[in-house]
Amino acid sequence: MAASPHIEKFAAHLRMLKDRSGRGYDRLGKEAGVSGSSLHRYCSGLGVPADYRVVHAFAKVCGASAEELRELHRLWALADSERDAPAVAPAVSAVSAEESREPVSGARDAPALPAEGAQTTAVPEEDVTPSQVTVGRDGAPRRYRLPDKLSSRWAVMAAVLAVMLVAGFVWLPSGRTAGDSPAAGDKVLDSSACGTVSMGEHDECVREVQRLLVRAKGRLAVDGDFGPETLRRVTAFQVLAGVTARGVVDEDTKKALYAQKVSMATWPTARVAKRIREVFVEDPDTAVAVARCASFLDPLYVLPNTNGSRNWGVFQISDARLRDLDGTPLRAFDPDWNIRAAHRLWAVRHDFHDWPSCQAALKNTPKS
Repeated sequence: MAASPHIEKFAAHLRMLKDRSGRGYDRLGKEAGVSGSSLHRYCSGLGVPADYRVVHAFAKVCGASAEELRELHRLWALADSERDAPAVAPAVSAVSAEESREPVSGARDAPALPAEGAQTTAVPEEDVTPSQVTVGRDGAPRRYRLPDKLSSRWAVMAAVLAVMLVAGFVWLPSGRTAGDSPAAGDKVLDSSACGTVSMGEHDECVREVQRLLVRAKGRLAVDGDFGPETLRRVTAFQVLAGVTARGVVDEDTKKALYAQKVSMATWPTARVAKRIREVFVEDPDTAVAVARCASFLDPLYVLPNTNGSRNWGVFQISDARLRDLDGTPLRAFDPDWNIRAAHRLWAVRHDFHDWPSCQAALKNTPKS
């Protein structure tokens, strides 16, 4: 079965970096701390790394820029969401009835949405088979069963009905009906059209979440696209607000966003780097480089792992390490605590063995 579109895009990005480096898989693998055969699988679209740090290390040894690293993380998150997704057949496609029975990968945590402005071609109703499935906004499959053939009279009536429906809804915002649209001054997220807002969505509900996060002094773009960056900021906000950090905007999160009692203001990167140098007096340059590799020096950086655990803060301390250090995600967001905790980990062997991917990526790159 062919890889999903997101996995293919992710693999294509990896291949571009690999080709640009002019080096082979084995050599890149040694420098990035991963086997050459694994890199070949990832670049071929036959697998997705379970840990983003492997991707980051590979990109660094290939000379990726900061912008390319951000784009690569976005692509990895989308590809990772489709790693073990159940196969479903497309509901809307310009393929034949026979081709429509071929399964394609769908999103594991949220339905994959077409890119903004993308066009699709509707399958004639006569060609819709009982096996075809669409995925609703809530991620639940919806099956449509139609008679094998419609009489000409019913076909005409169906066409007229379709035109009436299109005419009735064409001027309404995407994903809403007239009764769902909030009135002026209403809280957008309280509209019945929003429900639980999660990864993969692109609509006004996401835009409202982003606006509220920015109002809370969160650093992110307001583009209506719930991608990896929005996921990180939502998760960080939930930790700061004391609600369950699920990474989706549920009712408790909505209330906290509108309450305006949480501030996401944190240290700028220059202050983070300065504090790292003060704490890691033994090897300040490497320590700053490792932190930049791990989190871009962002105190509120969150990275989810496919096993359900997460890494937190400046030095991306994992859930397991937090338990060892008697810490919590909230404490990990305190940059001073995070940096001092990372130094405690460093002091065990006086090296950066807790950050193997970043350490491998730094071996052949100049210190910063």
